[in-house]
Order: sequence, then C-alpha cells, then structure tokens
Amino acid sequence: MAERIATVKRDTLETQIEVSLNLDGTGKAHFETGVPFLDHMLDQIARHGLIDLDIKASGDLHIDAHHTVEDIGITLGQAIAKAVGDKKGIYRYGHAYVPLDEALSRVVLDFSGRPGLEFNVQFTRASIGGFDTELFYEFFQGFINHAQVTLHVDSLRGRNAHHIAETIFKAFGRALRMALEPDARMQGVVPSTKGSL
Repeated sequence: MAERIATVKRDTLETQIEVSLNLDGTGKAHFETGVPFLDHMLDQIARHGLIDLDIKASGDLHIDAHHTVEDIGITLGQAIAKAVGDKKGIYRYGHAYVPLDEALSRVVLDFSGRPGLEFNVQFTRASIGGFDTELFYEFFQGFINHAQVTLHVDSLRGRNAHHIAETIFKAFGRALRMALEPDARMQGVVPSTKGSL
C-alpha cells in the first residue's frame, strides 16, 4: 500500500487551519489550536488511532470556539479523505467500545463515501474546562461531511462529562484505526460490491 500521508490547509475569514497526518504512524501528535480541551481530545484520536497528527489553527476565539472547532473537523476530514485515496485494500468498517471508570461509549464507522452522523450523547454539563460540549457535534458533523464517512456515536452510560467525552474520542480513534487498516485479503480491491466508494 502506498504511503498514506496528507497535508490540507483551509483558510477562511474566520479561521486558518492546517492539518498534516500519516495514517500509518505511531500516534505522534502536535497541536496548536488555542482550544486546550479540544487538543486533549485530538490527542486521543492520534494515540488510539496510531495516526501521526499535526494540527495548527488560528481562529476567531475572541467570539467563541465554534468556528475553530467546526473547521478543524472539516479539515481533518479532508486530510483523511486525501490520505486514504480510493480506499482499495482497507477494512472500511471500524468499531470500538471504550470505558473510562463509569463512562462507556461506542463508535461505529464506515468509509462509505456517504456522510451520515448519528450522535446520541447527553452530556451532564454544558462545558468542560471552558469547552462548550455542543461543539463536539459540530466537530463530528464537519468531519463526516468531508471524510465522506458514516458515523454512529453512542454514549451508553456516564456521569462525568470529561469521562464521556474522552471515551468518545478514544473509541473514535480505535474505530478509525480498524477501518483504515490494510486488509491482506483485499489488496488492490475496493471493499464494496459496487466496485467504488
């Protein structure tokens, strides 16, 4: 399988984002987003997805974090789509359950070529470390629209909002890793009866 790396830049009047990644990395991560709790969550994606991930963002944080978080999701989706290419030889589907103390989340995804998001999460607080929990939905919506992924995120239980968020992002990283793994039995083959995704 060819090297699966990508760099994508997104510049708007609201944000300037650059994402560089290697899908076959070791989980090395570097973030400069200006949104500390999001950095913590992005680190879960890198570490548990074994994706080398470098994200730099400058946004209109004097207003709030909405545009920055959403645009990071968009740019990450674009970078993953670029790196994975035609999807030949990947498993395509990924899933993971991840617990953290009392919290348990499940993430299931499909590199289907069709964006779709089911986000069934009830946070117990409106913010975590100053981060608006509503923005997690915006992050994943931006991601799926540009990665062309079907994504189901379910918080199955949990009381601590930090734990809930962390289980979601760890499970997301694990599910990405599974879906993007090279499948030795499908070398050079698109994993679809249609012949393309």
